[in-house]
Amino acid sequence: MEQIKLSNGVQIPRLGLGTFMVRPEDTKAAVYTAIKDGYRLIDTANGYNNEKEVGEGIQQAINDNIVKREDIFLSTKIWPTFYENVNAVDETLKRLGVDYVDLLFIHQPSGNFVAGYQLIEKAYHDGKAKSLGISNMHDEKLDKLLSKAEVKPHVIQLEAHPYDTEDEIMGKLSQYDTKLMGWYPLGHGDSELFKEPTFVALADKYHKSVPQVILRWHIQMGFITIPGSKNPDHIRDNFNIFDFSLTDAEMKEISKLDGTKKYYQPDNATEEKYAEMHLPFEK
Repeated sequence: MEQIKLSNGVQIPRLGLGTFMVRPEDTKAAVYTAIKDGYRLIDTANGYNNEKEVGEGIQQAINDNIVKREDIFLSTKIWPTFYENVNAVDETLKRLGVDYVDLLFIHQPSGNFVAGYQLIEKAYHDGKAKSLGISNMHDEKLDKLLSKAEVKPHVIQLEAHPYDTEDEIMGKLSQYDTKLMGWYPLGHGDSELFKEPTFVALADKYHKSVPQVILRWHIQMGFITIPGSKNPDHIRDNFNIFDFSLTDAEMKEISKLDGTKKYYQPDNATEEKYAEMHLPFEK
């Protein structure tokens, strides 16, 4: 598995399994299948309501001697309603069944997100998180967080795909060597993206599927990518992208799509609602 070195020296796999929108009852099997197929990065969040099952899938793989805990790069995210809860990180670790996570994010730029980041900074200093991340941060909120952060974020998680590569935000973060982990890497299953003539032609050339070509593009862009699935065939196919490479000319042709579409348009009113959106296990 190809890896990227973060600014603090921690190595993170370039490709992992995302568990957003994977139902809890499907999560354990999906995680276990992914690890059997060679995945070593698993991404989850408080807000996905499946951390317990993610941990169970990892533990089953450990029990079956497929991996050791230190072989797995586990990332999760603290939800805004927990930003001022001093026990939030310990409760997250308990749900996951682990002593530490490899990457800990704050999930949304809402509520007291500065306090949320200070919460995960403490976890970093305490050895409960090996690296730190921010998710969906942008504009003035990003500037505010960076001005307050003692430990600059090692990773930012943003919507990223051939239609949108987040150049402006990543340019701002380049001075900190912050890496991009992309969500919606396949355009949220957008049929228009899958029908783009460039990808159709490349899939034919390399005897791959269009999703495989798009995921290979992510790798060559230097992104960390986390396609999500519970389907064992899709999980396997998404990982099977390390036996071919796109040429510089092909990457340049794909770049013509950049800036044409986003699937999620954040606004302050929507973001602030997250600070009042309590999760099922809080009730």
